[in-house]
Amino acid sequence: MRIATAAYPLTEFGNFADYTAKMDQWVADAAGQGADLLVFPEYGAMELASLGGRAVSEDIEAALHEAARHGPAVTAHLAGLASRHEVHILGPSAPVFADPSPGSRPVNRSVLYGPDGVIGHQDKQIMTRFEREIWTVVPGTGGLRVFDTPVGRLGILICYDSEFPLLARHLAEAGAEILLVPSCTDSLAGFTRVQVGSMARALENQCIVVQSPTVGLCDFCPAVDENVGAASLYGPPDRGFPPTGIIAQGGLDRPGWTLADIDLAAIAEVRRDGGVLNHRHWAEQALRLGR
Repeated sequence: MRIATAAYPLTEFGNFADYTAKMDQWVADAAGQGADLLVFPEYGAMELASLGGRAVSEDIEAALHEAARHGPAVTAHLAGLASRHEVHILGPSAPVFADPSPGSRPVNRSVLYGPDGVIGHQDKQIMTRFEREIWTVVPGTGGLRVFDTPVGRLGILICYDSEFPLLARHLAEAGAEILLVPSCTDSLAGFTRVQVGSMARALENQCIVVQSPTVGLCDFCPAVDENVGAASLYGPPDRGFPPTGIIAQGGLDRPGWTLADIDLAAIAEVRRDGGVLNHRHWAEQALRLGR
């Protein structure tokens, strides 16, 4: 299986057709390189706020609503692309006002698509200080789930969620082999935190972790104005995987796809007979702490 992870720059659009043209090109590029699973970043859909004009996109509250307004059209288009190219796509995460009542706040949602349409979605669980103190984006209430797909058993940890080991462990114990980590960070320190978290989750759970960041400057939407990162795929630094744990990594702040071939059998094998057995030995922590 080949995985493509995006280092994705945000674009200012004049109309929705410009957005669909961009997505058409990105998906066709990855699919043309043989990718089976494509991963887009956290808050990649905030570029849709530009469709409301600068007065909207430069207002952090209005930008949320404008980006959310296009959600159904985005879902329809990405589902069509997944079907046309016969690939699986984790779409760019977007604000979604899941509660229709007045005064409700949005969740941060990633949608997973397959050749047969929408497979499901995952909402972010733990919010950053900016999300909770300034933007008032709220956690999803549906918990974490594993998606059993032809390209593997997938779990999704949106950005900050990857920094909390028990969330990843919940997914690993539920059968996840690959963790997808869409991210949006405005500094090298922020990117590094998600990178370190992702690499640690790959080590602890002896699984693949795929990080997809937004990259570059975005002068039309202050909520996502600076974006730093490198598209990366990580594994456990153990048998069948690179000794650094880095399977593939693009250049820092360099837009484009980073691709790598992944063998699901290697995950099962390292969990069965790795140099260390972190996945199997996880429960011993509680015993050693007397819990």
